[in-house]
Amino acid sequence: MAELAESLGISQASAHEQVRQLERKGYLRREPFKARGLVVIKQPEDDVEDLVPVPIVGNVAAGTPLLAEENRVGEVLVEGRVARSGRCFALRVTGDSMAGAGIRDHDLVIVRQQPVAESGDIVVALLGDDATVKRLFIREHQIELRPENIKYKPMPIRAEDDLRIIGKVVAVRRDENDTSQGG
Repeated sequence: MAELAESLGISQASAHEQVRQLERKGYLRREPFKARGLVVIKQPEDDVEDLVPVPIVGNVAAGTPLLAEENRVGEVLVEGRVARSGRCFALRVTGDSMAGAGIRDHDLVIVRQQPVAESGDIVVALLGDDATVKRLFIREHQIELRPENIKYKPMPIRAEDDLRIIGKVVAVRRDENDTSQGG
């Protein structure tokens, strides 16, 4: 680490942290009991993907108006191929009802704004004034918003319910400060 720090012109602690991050991201592996035992597992892509900013407009538990410009709380960079197919926005997830789909508390969901979705899509929906992220289930005349966690029950939608699809979840970004469950 001392040699690496000197070569890069950074402190040993910074060099150690950079190596740890490269290990976590799958670029490096340490060989135990070997001096200078770092092995490159994969190379970074030669072509850097184009990134586009997507506004973070609040929490998924927020009420209307969900997409108002004044609700903007920041932005996240998303690969162009993810965001190119329509207007996208991001929401911070609160809760664990979608943990089985890999969406955890504090994650950001990247949502393509669209008023319709297909059965099986993970959507952001407004039910009255409450926003939620759930899997949409449609069969004949039955519609449900289904969680991906057995601790929660599906939400059957009745004809008199005010259900509006806000958009389809197209990507998930892990909370960078969350180190649980392997990051």
